[in-house]
Amino acid sequence: MNFPLMFAEGGFGLNFNLFEANVFNLALVIFGLYKFLPPFVGGILERRRATILTDLTDAEERLAKASKALAEAKKDLEQASKKAEQIRKDCKVRAEAIRVESEKRTVEEMARLKQGAASDLNAEAVRVSAQLRREAARLAIEKALASLPGKLDDKAQAKFLNQSIKSLGKA
Repeated sequence: MNFPLMFAEGGFGLNFNLFEANVFNLALVIFGLYKFLPPFVGGILERRRATILTDLTDAEERLAKASKALAEAKKDLEQASKKAEQIRKDCKVRAEAIRVESEKRTVEEMARLKQGAASDLNAEAVRVSAQLRREAARLAIEKALASLPGKLDDKAQAKFLNQSIKSLGKA
């Protein structure tokens, strides 16, 4: 339905043709969006872009720090492993030295104990031998003294005394 324009002589009129009206309205909306939306949306997009760039920069810095820390940790781990291996080797060498020293001291102590036992045995043998000699001498003297008064008369005693004095003089 095509209505003539109500106020054809000037001013504002209504267009009831839907297609033409929609095209005009769309053109008006697109022009408005093109003219007024970019500063608003551009500001939002610029802030979002800056935030993303800041986040990316922070992430790159954290990645660099983490990579550096990882490299240092690997270096420290390698040094610790080397030190642990050196300590392990030193411990084995020290344990072997202690074992050898302990064996040496054990052998020396056994030899000393054996020598001490032999010395003690020899000393005991000498002591027992001396005691047996003293006991034998004492018993011989007692026996001789017991039998002597009946066997010796004055003449035999004088002869015995003279022989004992001569033997003392030779010694």
